[in-house]
Amino acid sequence: MTDAAAANPFADGIAFIDGGYVPIAEAKLPLLDYGFLRSDACQDTISVWKGQYFRREDHLERFERSCARLRFACPYSRDEIREILDRCCALTGFDNAYLQMIMTRGCPPIGQRDIRKAVNRFQVFGLRYVWIASPEVQARGIHVMVSPVRRVPPQSVDPEVKHYHWLDFDMALFTAYDQGYETVLLTDFDGNVAEGPGFNVFAVKDGELLTPEANVLDGMTRRTVFELASELNLKARLARIAPEDLRRADEVFLSSTAGGIMPVGSVDKDAIGDGRPGPTTTRLRSLYWSKREAGWHGTPVNYAIERPAAKVS
Repeated sequence: MTDAAAANPFADGIAFIDGGYVPIAEAKLPLLDYGFLRSDACQDTISVWKGQYFRREDHLERFERSCARLRFACPYSRDEIREILDRCCALTGFDNAYLQMIMTRGCPPIGQRDIRKAVNRFQVFGLRYVWIASPEVQARGIHVMVSPVRRVPPQSVDPEVKHYHWLDFDMALFTAYDQGYETVLLTDFDGNVAEGPGFNVFAVKDGELLTPEANVLDGMTRRTVFELASELNLKARLARIAPEDLRRADEVFLSSTAGGIMPVGSVDKDAIGDGRPGPTTTRLRSLYWSKREAGWHGTPVNYAIERPAAKVS
């Protein structure tokens, strides 16, 4: 055990589960929970940077929307969830954090399959801030593959629910990694680019920002890009983007809570522009982080919140 872990059992991360707080390595989910057995779950992830949540209320609103669409009954109010998030930050002491709220279907009575009888479960885990691509990789541009794997269609699973149906992403990632890429984008059943594992994508063409219009999550960072584009007097719109359009773009970048605005250096081994982060992406990325550090869309973490008196392992 490290000195930090001995001093703080939550130094590597924390989980709120079954009403108490435990070190991340001790968090457990019942084997029969349909969240595990059937991927019957939803989540939303909030980031903390320099002690401030980013778009906390927007994330909570989207989480509530996902729960409603999946007919989950969350046992905690929004105020109670705010307190849980604050305690996760206070107990870990993380200034830069990655906090994921999760609802799972829970377990129906043994031997029954009526999901209406399941008791839904709420969990949170908190880690140090997570990057899809490290700042060093972003500095030279991420190498991306467009996979032939199709994204789960919206007729089957609502893409505006932040769910865990990731086998399409996972299988596509294996192929991308095997071929030397760093991440992957999937297409929809019309052959247009959709989204990647945990991120949206933007193409910059002739000074205009384009992002897929269908079969994608309403990403919070994607929403933020539209706001930043307006501030910089850049045109931005939803569009159908074929893989060839992406490869021929002037610039390409990804957007995600786990990394912000991330430049793409190549798509399918074709260099985007000169293969380095382009000027529009660089302006947006710089503005994103400078505004976050200045408190834009920020809510301070209450690190002084009263510590729980019981059920802390």
